[in-house]
Amino acid sequence: MRQIIKRQKQEKEQVAGSDFVRRDVTGKIDTYLRQDIIKVVTGVRRCGKSIFCFMVLKGTDFGYVNFDEKELVGLENYDEILRYVQEFYGDVDYLFLDKVQNLENWELWVNSLHRRGYNLLITGSNAKLLSRELATHLTGRHIAIGLFPFSFREYLDVAGFYTRAEYTEQERGTLLNHLKKYIEVGGFPEVVVKGYDYTYLQTLFDSIILKDVVQRYKVRYVDDLYNLARFLMSSFSNEVSYTKLKNTLKFRSVHTVQNYVRYLEDTYLVFHLDRFSFKQREQIKSPKKMYAVDTGMVNALAFTFSENIGKLMENTVAVELLRQRSASSSRLELYYWKDPQQREVDFVIKEGADVARLIQVCHDIDNPKTKARELKSLVLAAGELDCRDLLVITWDWEGEEEFKGCDIRFVPLWRWLQG
Repeated sequence: MRQIIKRQKQEKEQVAGSDFVRRDVTGKIDTYLRQDIIKVVTGVRRCGKSIFCFMVLKGTDFGYVNFDEKELVGLENYDEILRYVQEFYGDVDYLFLDKVQNLENWELWVNSLHRRGYNLLITGSNAKLLSRELATHLTGRHIAIGLFPFSFREYLDVAGFYTRAEYTEQERGTLLNHLKKYIEVGGFPEVVVKGYDYTYLQTLFDSIILKDVVQRYKVRYVDDLYNLARFLMSSFSNEVSYTKLKNTLKFRSVHTVQNYVRYLEDTYLVFHLDRFSFKQREQIKSPKKMYAVDTGMVNALAFTFSENIGKLMENTVAVELLRQRSASSSRLELYYWKDPQQREVDFVIKEGADVARLIQVCHDIDNPKTKARELKSLVLAAGELDCRDLLVITWDWEGEEEFKGCDIRFVPLWRWLQG
């Protein structure tokens, strides 16, 4: 164990001297860094959690332990680790515990360290970190920071394209080219920074299924899980129901489908939005709208970009809304809206008791029939939900328009993603 901690210290020093891409949630974690509260950074595998923590702690005195080592995971007394941390680091201001969910009963040890005065920053790639263990043992003692693959702003930072309020026609064309590539390849750091291709994303998809689901939850029917994961990725920006999933994929029970979907969502590979209703029972019973954490991974699984550009745009907006919610301190709830006539609004943003904004995503805004259909649904939802902030996100058209007594703003996706 001594050699492991020594080697990890050398790795830490090497990484800490690198240049970092500033992440959108940096401001949120900076607010809490010096406070006596456990900082928990979670997100999908390989989205940059460890590098993000190194960036946040750069210039500070911190110890580092990475629990992606079987020798550390197999310990009976985790406090043995502290002996070697003390030997190689001395007294530190922060203790960074990476991939801590690999430890059995990690939350008990983390809680003990916190009581002993350690200022802790921990990471994990499973939403379980944010649920049962945290709620039971770390209530009121932690702040959760969700990290995602690179946002479009972060992607542009890597590309060296500097954002501004207005652009020349040439710059606008370059920006649209960047947006198209961003939607095609996604935002996983190794893809954006190192130029890894779809093969990497396919391998990463397999790793998430096998390491973060099969091994962790002891899944017996691996092929069924894998087929479900592929099907959900192919169903991005579409409604799904557990019963239809059971029948389509020949599962034995709806309960098994529900469990497998929950496992996949716990890894942050996919996520869903509920249909908006003032009645909670209807929300629970209604189909869920499914999204993937990264459009590059969707495309890597052999889905045609040109045929799905509208849905890929919608998926991009969904992930960005989650990213904004994670970086914000306000209580945002996200839904979609659909009425009995199947008229739909892509996103309902609820703040407290009020619906604050309705968002429609439309690529083909030049088609009069498509435009009329999208605006009609938006206005109908606005009347039912008593909302006046109506937004249509387009590919590259900007303006304002009155439709059936409602003022509607049109904003290009590239501008909306820049904030």
